[in-house]
Amino acid sequence: MTQQTTPGGTDRRLVVVSAGLSKPSSTRLLADRLGEAAVRELGALGVTAEVETVELRDHAHAVVDTLLTGFPTGDLAGVLDRLYAADGIVVTTPLFTTTYSGLLKSFVDVLDKDALTGTPVLLGATGGTARHSLALEYSLRPLFTYLRADVATTSVFAATDDWAAGESDSGGGLPRRIARAGRELAEKVALRTSSGPADPFAGTPDFTALLGGL
Repeated sequence: MTQQTTPGGTDRRLVVVSAGLSKPSSTRLLADRLGEAAVRELGALGVTAEVETVELRDHAHAVVDTLLTGFPTGDLAGVLDRLYAADGIVVTTPLFTTTYSGLLKSFVDVLDKDALTGTPVLLGATGGTARHSLALEYSLRPLFTYLRADVATTSVFAATDDWAAGESDSGGGLPRRIARAGRELAEKVALRTSSGPADPFAGTPDFTALLGGL
C-alpha cells in the first residue's frame, strides 16, 4: 500500500482499493488516476487529503481466512479499520464474464454491512472492450448501493483502447471522464465532517456506567 499527502496538512482521508490481479495492472493504473483526480479537485476546494492505496491481491489469503473464521487478522484488520474511517473511497476492479472480480466480491463479503453507510464511493472498472462498460451500472453499483454507500453519479470504465484515446475522442476521452468523476467524489468528500481515526473502544461502556446500578 502507498500513501500520498498534499502539502499543508491533512483534512480528509481517502482509501483507494484496487482489485486488479496482475502487477502491474490497468486496474491499479485507473485507481491511481481516480485517486489523483479526487485529491486535485479537493485541493481546488481548499481541502487537503491523504491517500492510501490498497491492492487486494496482497491480502487475498487473509480475505479467504476471514471468510472461513469470521475474524480479520494482521494487516487486513488494519486495512478494514482505515477503510471504515475513510472520508471517501475509490474502488476499481477488472470485469470478468460481465461482472466484478471474485476477489472484490470476497473482500466486500468480509466488510461490516453498515460500515460504509453514507460514505462517498467512486467506482471504476477495466475491461477489454467498451461493450462491457454497462457492468459498472448493473453489477458494481448495486453492490455498493446495497451497502448504503453514497455512490458518485459518474463511474469510469476504461477499455484497452481508452488508454490511448485523447480528450476529444468519443465519450469525452478517458482523462475527461476521470476528471469529472474525481470532481464528483471531491465535492461529496468536502461536505463531510472528518471523523478522525476509528476508535475501536468507542462502544465500550465506562466503569461509571457499569457500576451505576450498584
